[in-house]
Amino acid sequence: MSSLRLLPLLHSLLLLQVHLSDQLEDNTIPPSLCTGHPGIPGSAGAHGGPGQPGRDGRDGRDAAAGEKGQIGETGDPGETGVRGLTGDRGDNGEKGERGQAGECAVAPKSAFSVKLSEGHALPLTVGDVVRFDQVVINEQSDYNTETGRFTCKVPGVYYFAVHATVYRASLQFDLMKNAHIVASYFQYYGNWPKPASLSGGSLLHLVPGDQVWVQMALSEYNGFYSSTKTDSTFNGFLVYSDWKNSAVFA
Repeated sequence: MSSLRLLPLLHSLLLLQVHLSDQLEDNTIPPSLCTGHPGIPGSAGAHGGPGQPGRDGRDGRDAAAGEKGQIGETGDPGETGVRGLTGDRGDNGEKGERGQAGECAVAPKSAFSVKLSEGHALPLTVGDVVRFDQVVINEQSDYNTETGRFTCKVPGVYYFAVHATVYRASLQFDLMKNAHIVASYFQYYGNWPKPASLSGGSLLHLVPGDQVWVQMALSEYNGFYSSTKTDSTFNGFLVYSDWKNSAVFA
């Protein structure tokens, strides 16, 4: 082929190239030129980093106050907590004013000691009370020399003791509480030329009004004796009172 024949063909190709170049620059490639297969989808991209915190929203409007709710049920008591440590000792308080003087309490008392006077006429009948008529001590007047009986005023435990001098006769007597025999004592006379002794005692619990005395047990055994050299005595005293924290009896 000659060069002259090729010129029109080259001119046509050049125009086509210019035309296609303009379309490529305008991103308007005709669909007829896109003849390839669709590409494979790409893999997912990496997660982006956290965004910046958003700004605070605007304050909401004040709403109307709600109705008051009902009171709830009382809960179960909680367990007792652990005891706390002992605190430091506080400062001494100011000294208070002196109070008024109170009444002085006196411990309850009851005691007596009596004896037969010399030449005293003795009872000769069983059941008679031996009246110890001479007072050694009887500050509370609990023993009555006229009746020969002790009368309890202070409730409590008492001790009573009887000492009898026996001379030229046998002797038997009873220690009585109210109408009951508490103890009995006996001394037999065996033609002794000198006086002998008979003693005994007992602890008794008494309440106010109870009485204690010495009583003849047998009429023929009445050998109580007293003289300037020897005595027959009856003694009693309070060991302890039943009153609690109220010692007000003198």
